[in-house]
Amino acid sequence: MDEIKKDIAEETDTVSEAAEETVSQEQTAEETVSQEQTAEEVSEESKSTRQEKKKIKKLEAELADAEKKLSEAEAALAEANDKYTRLFAEYDNYRKRSVKEREGIYTDAYVDAVSEILPILDNMERALQYKDTENENITRGLEMIMKSFIDTLAKMGVSEIEALGKPFDPNLHNAVMHIDDEAYGEGEIVEVFMKGYIRGDKVLRHSMVKVAN
Repeated sequence: MDEIKKDIAEETDTVSEAAEETVSQEQTAEETVSQEQTAEEVSEESKSTRQEKKKIKKLEAELADAEKKLSEAEAALAEANDKYTRLFAEYDNYRKRSVKEREGIYTDAYVDAVSEILPILDNMERALQYKDTENENITRGLEMIMKSFIDTLAKMGVSEIEALGKPFDPNLHNAVMHIDDEAYGEGEIVEVFMKGYIRGDKVLRHSMVKVAN
């Protein structure tokens, strides 16, 4: 009986050891599987990180290219704007110069035309100095014509240059004679030989005068 019990105990120990060994093997297998799964997960994560880095690098390259193109476009725009500004300035100067030249041509032509008819007015004034008492109608008619002439010149902006009793001004007067007379102030105009005319600041004809020294 004792031997049977002993054999049963030994068998039980053997079974227990075998069971423990089996459990240990299963745990080892589970650990191995877990480690393999962890390695796979790490590998997947590493692969995903590399892909993300590639995407970031690609985006950075595209951004750098876009910034380069933007910089080139801005430079081209600045150059075009500079050309436009200079072209506009040149055109504006040309326009102003053309306007001034046209105004100058018109003024010169205007002055030449009026200057040509001023002698007619001079002759009428001389004629009126010798009034014909026997033909008052002729004198009155001549006075009306001269008044109409002067009124027309006034409408055109032409006026007589004041001279008699005024200080001599070389910009307005042409001194053709001088006298020494204490009765007059120095440089005073004492006689007008031919009237001068002006339009705005443009002298059509200088007054021919006698000046006291």
